[in-house]
Amino acid sequence: MNNFRNVDNQYRRFKAHVSLFGTTQLHLRNPYAIAWWSAAFPGFGHLLLSKYLRGFVLFIWEVVVNYEAKINLAMVDSFSGHIELAKHDLHPRWMLMYIPVYLFGIWDSYRTTVDMNNVYLLAERENAPYNSYSIGAVEINYLDKRNPIMSVIWSLFMPGLGQLHIHRILTAFFALVWTIVFLYASHTLEAVQFLFFGQIQNATQVLDKQWLLYMPSMWGFAVYDSYINTVESNKLFESEQREFLIQNYQHSRFQIKSGKVVHK
Repeated sequence: MNNFRNVDNQYRRFKAHVSLFGTTQLHLRNPYAIAWWSAAFPGFGHLLLSKYLRGFVLFIWEVVVNYEAKINLAMVDSFSGHIELAKHDLHPRWMLMYIPVYLFGIWDSYRTTVDMNNVYLLAERENAPYNSYSIGAVEINYLDKRNPIMSVIWSLFMPGLGQLHIHRILTAFFALVWTIVFLYASHTLEAVQFLFFGQIQNATQVLDKQWLLYMPSMWGFAVYDSYINTVESNKLFESEQREFLIQNYQHSRFQIKSGKVVHK
């Protein structure tokens, strides 16, 4: 529960909120980077913006429609030079349904990023207080500084672990569950086992290419999301700590002018 909720509408915008499921915050983002992640995998751009419901819908839509249209399989065949086989792989009824939603995901993530950047600038200017600590029966969450490199390392081991490191529970659960689905359906771990035994042909044959091509995007997203949000969470912690020290310990007559400290 937000301890700073104001029933009199004294504050219009808050730049952060700490809940049991994670820390949601506004910060400046590159609209082109967010749009690129939506192009790489619909839903990822919205998840980076903490637009979870919209992101989950677009992600599940991508998995289902892409699989039925056999787009990933056609990509593998086209990259291998088998153009006619790639044409045969595609299912037109599913593919034509895929295109408009795919384009919408890119456009909407770009538009939303621009809007949220503007909201952040207004929230930063208003500088409304926000909660930095949340405790409940099932979880505890608080602002803290963490090492971004550790978030990257854990995400490389398994998508979702980096998000757990910074207490992004919703994204962590989502990434862990879908990574397990992709690993199981693509038979990736079986292929790795064959590689250890030197059976390269068996490793290639056991792989399901349609499911395998989902995984690079998932790993890349997990690494990028955990790193960026660790850095921004650290900035938020420093900002909250600075405001706390100013309000509670800084002398009211303390000023800084032209690079010099003035104490009246």
